[in-house]
Amino acid sequence: MRILILTHRVPFPQNGGYPIVVGNTIKGLVSMGHEVSLISINVKKHSGRQHERDDLLNKISYTEYGIDTHISVLEVFSNLFTRNPYNINKYYDAGFEKLVLQNIKDNHYDVVQLEGLFVGPYVAAIRKNTTAKLIYRAHNIEHQVWHRLAHQKNDPFKKWYLNLLARRVKKYELELLNQFDGIAVFTGEDKNAMESFGAEIPLCVVPIGVDMGKYQPEPDKTECPSLFFLGSLDWLPNREGIEWFIENFHKEIVDGDLKVKFYVAGNSIPEDFDEYDVPDKVFIQGEVDDALEFVNSKSIMIVPLLSGGGMRVKIVEGMAMKKCIISTTIGAEGINFAHGDNIIIANNAGEFYDALKRCIADEWYCREIGENARKLVEQEHDVNKVTRDLVAFYQSVI
Repeated sequence: MRILILTHRVPFPQNGGYPIVVGNTIKGLVSMGHEVSLISINVKKHSGRQHERDDLLNKISYTEYGIDTHISVLEVFSNLFTRNPYNINKYYDAGFEKLVLQNIKDNHYDVVQLEGLFVGPYVAAIRKNTTAKLIYRAHNIEHQVWHRLAHQKNDPFKKWYLNLLARRVKKYELELLNQFDGIAVFTGEDKNAMESFGAEIPLCVVPIGVDMGKYQPEPDKTECPSLFFLGSLDWLPNREGIEWFIENFHKEIVDGDLKVKFYVAGNSIPEDFDEYDVPDKVFIQGEVDDALEFVNSKSIMIVPLLSGGGMRVKIVEGMAMKKCIISTTIGAEGINFAHGDNIIIANNAGEFYDALKRCIADEWYCREIGENARKLVEQEHDVNKVTRDLVAFYQSVI
């Protein structure tokens, strides 16, 4: 098949959830012999840093187009008096649309896959200009993310504003659902939600897939015990979660009963996080050169998500690296986990504290959790199996 994939950000390097999902999807499709083209919006805030060329680019047709998604304070204020979800509409650009339409006219695609809601503004134009089947890959139920964020806020204005965004995004999201030929979701929860919202087109659960050969744990290089968080803080649920964790446990790690070193790494960590850095106790590292090397070097992974949706790539990767993971139920959503067997679920400060105390004190318990986690990923998240399921879904729609 000839497949075109559209993304709202450049998925190279594959150093975050969205890029990893897109990259692994392309790798799987290419390995099965399908012809893949990728057209990506290059958001200007991500375009300044140069990275080595990814080998995957040599196996596909790739085009990127730069747009500026910056919204001024005045524009945000003005948007209060409209019904538009500005956080989605800012990804519309007439030049990018023209580029996509010319590409689909020049190529006979079997499938056009839109990765996430933020490329939704291009659906209507694409539909008019191709006979290819349009597949929507829902990385999460976007309006649920905003509703959950609003629920966590105590500030009345922030709560009101986030609920306003959530309502607008929901209206947009629901109006878009049946404009596709099929929807692929990561979790059964998301499939049920889509059906409850009135989706009348084929739906398929296709979980996150990872290349198992890429994940080779080296226990002799792991610091035990050690605690870490890895995630991009330009995604609001990540930032909210790590701020909650630091608020609750920074003092316990620095001066209390949690005798462990704590490492925070990821993209877009604000400068004011430096104030949490404490020599030999808490390390605010920012972006790391090799994420898997970083993960391998630490023993206990925390995923304190209080909002969000879909399936967390970092948990699947952490499991593949045999990490002992402590996560909220929301963080582990969609993964076929067993609490106390292949992951530890903690939904409040008390449960997190108890889990941390046990994991810090019992290295072999952590190792057992990690071993079982790896087995789960091998069974359910191997990219070869996941890609076969995705292609079967394409074929059922075509």
